[in-house]
Amino acid sequence: MTGIIRPDWPVPDNVVAGTTTMAVAAGELPRDLKLLNQVHGAIVVSAAAVRQADEPLDADAVTGRSRGDLCAVRTADCLPVLFCSREGDEVAAAHAGWRGLAAGILENTIAAMSSPPAYLIAWLGPAISQANFEVGNEVRDVFIAQDPGAAACFEQNARGRWQADLYGLARQRLARSGLKAVFGGQWCTFAEADRFHSYRRDPDCGRMVSFVLLK
Repeated sequence: MTGIIRPDWPVPDNVVAGTTTMAVAAGELPRDLKLLNQVHGAIVVSAAAVRQADEPLDADAVTGRSRGDLCAVRTADCLPVLFCSREGDEVAAAHAGWRGLAAGILENTIAAMSSPPAYLIAWLGPAISQANFEVGNEVRDVFIAQDPGAAACFEQNARGRWQADLYGLARQRLARSGLKAVFGGQWCTFAEADRFHSYRRDPDCGRMVSFVLLK
């Protein structure tokens, strides 16, 4: 499956996960894939609710605990975060742009899972890198107001604005929640133009799909 990146995380064999690239073929996506209507918020829903809904649910994360549960989110610069319990009996997927991170989407996803945070594993999929993610003071101020330590994830540039580290902000929030096992986080959707969609590079671009499935 050349069009799908497989997470490098230590999860049981009954868990199947990945993120699509621009080269993905329709047949490589999981069957019965249903997506959320993502709103850059902090609402978490269950995979069962997604299956039963006639229309996409307004949410930015989905959890699953039953065999066949499929959790998926779409991104094109925002950060996809996949979760799995160490036992392989629970999974989740979250869409974490800066607004979602600030709203607490990762914390809410962890809270919606039955496993204690210390028994969860997270994987950070392809997102825009700090070098290419410029934001204003208003974004930095939101994060620092919540946690002064977030200042370490912002570097001022020559224009007096800030380069924000989405990966770093996510790792901070996962760690504060008690989740220590975090993998991935080495890509840049903006810079890797031959591999990933990027909204900042092209507002009319497509989206990658990040998914995790309990077989």
